[in-house]
Amino acid sequence: MTKFTTAAAAAALAIGIAGAATAADVTLRVQHFISNKGAIPAHFILPWAEKVEKDSGGRIDVEVYPRMQLGGKPPALYDQARDGVVDITWAIPAYTPGRFPGTETLELPFIGSNSAEKTSMAAWEFFEKYLKDEFKDTHILAVHVHGPGIMHFRGDPVDTLAGMSGKKMRTPSRLGGKMLEAAGAVPVGMPVPAFPEALSKGVVDGGVIPWEIVVPLKVHELADSHVVMGGDNPWYNTFFVYAMNKDSYDNLPDDLKKVIDDNSGMMASAWAGRAMEQGDAPSLDIVKGTDNTIITLSDDETAKWKALGDKVTADWIADMTAKGYPAQAMVDDVRAMVAKHNQ
Repeated sequence: MTKFTTAAAAAALAIGIAGAATAADVTLRVQHFISNKGAIPAHFILPWAEKVEKDSGGRIDVEVYPRMQLGGKPPALYDQARDGVVDITWAIPAYTPGRFPGTETLELPFIGSNSAEKTSMAAWEFFEKYLKDEFKDTHILAVHVHGPGIMHFRGDPVDTLAGMSGKKMRTPSRLGGKMLEAAGAVPVGMPVPAFPEALSKGVVDGGVIPWEIVVPLKVHELADSHVVMGGDNPWYNTFFVYAMNKDSYDNLPDDLKKVIDDNSGMMASAWAGRAMEQGDAPSLDIVKGTDNTIITLSDDETAKWKALGDKVTADWIADMTAKGYPAQAMVDDVRAMVAKHNQ
């Protein structure tokens, strides 16, 4: 049965049941950086683990470790999968800026749709065409994005672009920071687990995260207002990978490789995106039950943000082209892929 427990408890459990039952042929350890109550752990990682165990007839055992319980910090997760510290990780490439430049295509402003599932399907298609070389030192099981990014503020609501001036804002990525900077804010990069403390201590005035993680992080208990962009395209997004150590995959017998393969790729990417969507609605409902203010920007204000987004995208294309990337083609392709999967 899938395990999600602390490392110490897992060790004690292993000692206690040694020899009591037939062991699985393979144990895969999965590590991630948030609570198992988060949308991806609850609706993707844990169900994925259970499905892999079932499909393997119990020959694969999957242990899930939340909140970095096996050690390290969130920016190290990809390398933990690469180096075999654990077998599988759920990681955010943007936490190591500049290392995976192609992934930024999926993080450009207004590039995706409000459907995390459909944009994640486009992300897998884009990965297969453009990103395999960037991730060649691991075996990628899935890629995905989250739902529409929301701005969360402590203090007075911000319902105009002008109101962003000087606001210190948490951002998960370099491009999120570029967009906030263009809006007149001061971007502060940090992994999402650090956001609540930074908000409570006034290190930041607000930050950007999707609805699904608001309640698990208790951001709704710290923020006073939440600002939603108008329109059908999120103003920012984050690209995630579900990465497996190459040796952990290559050393599997062919029939167990097939189990992993059958639970990878487009299917798993869509599943992960859908998991994000499953987390958005209940979290939003909880926030609606508080005294917090939820603001949807007007069409005029959204248009101002889109104009900034066009400039950020143009600058990114110019920079990436100078570095030898087919940047315009990458942007054109991802837009076409998103449109196709949203038909």
